[in-house]
Amino acid sequence: MPRVVFTPSGRSGEFEVGTAVLDAARQLGVDIDSVCGGRGICGRCQVVPSTGSFPKWGLNVDADAFSEPNATERDYAGKRPLLDGQRLGCATTIRGDVVVDVPESSQIHRQVVRKSIDLAGVVLDPTSVLRYVELAEPELGEDLTAVELVRRALADDWALDEVSVDFGVLAQLQPAIDGAAKNAAAGRETGITVAVRDGAHLVAAWPGLIDVSVAVAIDVGSTTVAGHLLDLASGDVLGTSSRMNPQIRFGEDLMSRVSYVMMNPGGDTEMTAAIRRALDEIIGDLLDQAEVSRDRVLEVVLVGNPIMHHLLLGIDPTPLGAAPFLLATSDAVEVPARHLDLDAPNARVYVAPCIAGHVGADTAAAIVAEGPHRDDPVQLLVDVGTNAEIVLGNRVRLFAASSPTGPAFEGAQISCGVRAATGAIERVRIDTETLEPRFKVIGSDLWSDEPGFSDAVASTGVIGICGSGIIEVLAEMSKAGLLDRAGVVRGAMAGRTGRIVETDRTFAYRLYTPPEGHPGAELFIEQNDVRAIQLAKAALKAGIALLMEHAGFDEVDDIRLAGAFGSHIDTQAAIDIDLIPPSSGALGSPGNSAGSGAARLALSGSERREIEQVVREVTKIETATEPKFQELFVEAMGFPLAPEAEPAAAGGRRRRSGGRRTRENPS
Repeated sequence: MPRVVFTPSGRSGEFEVGTAVLDAARQLGVDIDSVCGGRGICGRCQVVPSTGSFPKWGLNVDADAFSEPNATERDYAGKRPLLDGQRLGCATTIRGDVVVDVPESSQIHRQVVRKSIDLAGVVLDPTSVLRYVELAEPELGEDLTAVELVRRALADDWALDEVSVDFGVLAQLQPAIDGAAKNAAAGRETGITVAVRDGAHLVAAWPGLIDVSVAVAIDVGSTTVAGHLLDLASGDVLGTSSRMNPQIRFGEDLMSRVSYVMMNPGGDTEMTAAIRRALDEIIGDLLDQAEVSRDRVLEVVLVGNPIMHHLLLGIDPTPLGAAPFLLATSDAVEVPARHLDLDAPNARVYVAPCIAGHVGADTAAAIVAEGPHRDDPVQLLVDVGTNAEIVLGNRVRLFAASSPTGPAFEGAQISCGVRAATGAIERVRIDTETLEPRFKVIGSDLWSDEPGFSDAVASTGVIGICGSGIIEVLAEMSKAGLLDRAGVVRGAMAGRTGRIVETDRTFAYRLYTPPEGHPGAELFIEQNDVRAIQLAKAALKAGIALLMEHAGFDEVDDIRLAGAFGSHIDTQAAIDIDLIPPSSGALGSPGNSAGSGAARLALSGSERREIEQVVREVTKIETATEPKFQELFVEAMGFPLAPEAEPAAAGGRRRRSGGRRTRENPS
C-alpha cells in the first residue's frame, strides 16, 4: 500500500489507494482543520502536495501520486479561497507514495510562538535617519537639477556635504518637490523629507514633513520565522509577527533540506522563493499592525543559521552539507530589499555576519544581545533548536560551536510529541511515592489535578507533549526511579504502578488518559522517546564539554538558554538530566536572543560594527572533526539522578515482552 508522510508533524502510515488525504490525516492524528466534515464546503483542510525525492523518508513522489482535481475542487466556492498550489484534503486521494504538507493556516492547534525581545541598554544609532529640508526656489537661468537643490539644502540645513543619490530615489525627487509646492499652496509644509543612510546616501524622499520611519528585524529560524517592527526614532517595538518556516515541507531539519536540494534540481530556488514570500508576508503583517506604509521601511535586518542565510540570499547551501562546510561568505551582506523580492522600496537589507559553517548570523546576533564579549565572567550561551549553537567565553576570548541535537527538543521523533500549541503539555511533576503525574498544558494556568482542569481543556483536549514538557518528564522519571541511569524505562516498577506498561519489546510510562467524552488519546513516554532525547542531550552536553576543554575553563559563571525552547524549559530539570552543567552564578533564559540581537542591529550602526569585529575574533570549534567529541557524547548519555541499571535476567538478557502494549486505566 502507498505510504503517506505528513509534514511538519512527520507522522506517516500506509493506506489503500483511493484514500482521501483528510481521512489519512485523521487516522494518523495529524493536526488538520475541517469544519464541514469533509464535504468540500469550508476549505479549511487545504494541503500542499510535495513532489520530488525525499531521501529522509526514502520516497520519490511524482505528481500523479495525487488524484486529479475532481468536481468538488473544480466547483469549490467556499468562503476560504483555494490558494494556488493547494488542494482540498477531503477531495484529494492517494494513488502512490506521497508527502503532504499541512500549512499553518490549515492546522487547528497552530503553534504558539512566544518570542520576545530585550532592548535594554541599546543606544539608538540608526543607520538611516529622516531629514526635513526647505528647498530654495530655483531661478531661471541657474540650470539646477532636483538633485542639486536637495544637496544644497542638506548642506545648508544639516551640514551634510557631497551626499550621493541612490538611483531608485531619482524618480521620487521631482514628485516630492511638486508635492511640496502643492502643500505650500494649501498652507502646509513647504519642504520635503528625505532619508539619509550612513550620513552620505540619499535613499528616499517624500513631500512635506514625515516623522515616522521604521525598521524590520527578523530571526529566520529553521522552524519559526519571527519578526519585529521598530520605530527608528524611538526604538519602540510597534509590532510582532511570526509564522512557521514554509521550508519545513522540504524537510523538518536542515540536513533534510540540503538533501532535497541535492536530489531535486531547482530545489534551492523553490526554498529561496518560499522563505522570501514568508519574509514579505511578515513585513506586510507588521506594517498592517502599526498602520505604516511600506515606503516607510528603511532598514531590514535578517539573521539565521548558515543554511537559512544561504537560502534566503539565493546561494547554493549544499557545500554546508559536507566537510569542510564552506560558507560562501562570513561577512555581513547589504543589498536593496528588492533584490530579495521584498516589497519595501526604500529599504536596504542587512544580513548579519556568520561565524562558521554551522554557526550563523543568528548566533552572532545572540552574542550582540547577551554580550559575553563585554564582561569578565565566563558566560555559556546556548540557543537550543534542531542545531544547538553554543558560545563560551568572556571579554578575553570567545569560543563557538554547533552541535547536532536534531528536532527531538521541538517534539519531533517523540511518539506523543507536538510543537508548542494550545493543549500541549509543558510542565510535569511526578510524585516519587505514588508515581502519579500532574502537568500543565499551554493555554491553561491550572495543573491537571486542580479543580476545573478538565473543563479548561474540554474543547482542545491534551494533544501531546512539547519540548519543555519532555525535558521535565524525563527529569521527573529519573528522580522517581522510573528510568535507570542508562535511560531504560524500568519494567520492575510495574509492580508499584499501573502506569508502567509493556510494549512490544520494552516498557513505557502512561502520562495521560483522557476522561470519557474528551478528545484525544492516551499519551505514553516510550523507550524510543527516551532514546531520542538522550541522543539530543548528549550532543549538546558533548559540545559544551568540548568548548570548555578547548577554552581551559573548569566552570562557568553565567548560563543563558536562549531561543523559544530554551526560554521555557525548567533550567533545574535541564541540569537534572545532565543537559547543561551546573553554574556557579546566574542561570537564566533570556528569550529570543537572536531576535533581540537582530533588533539591536536594526537600531544601532555601532552594534553592527561591533559584531562584525567580534565574529572575526571568535575561535570556531568544529564538532564533526573533533576526535574527542564521540567520547564526550557517550559520557553524556546517562541520567545522573537515576538508579543504576537493573541486573540482567536469566540467560544474560533483559526480559522482553512479545505482546502488545496494554492500556489499563490508572488507579
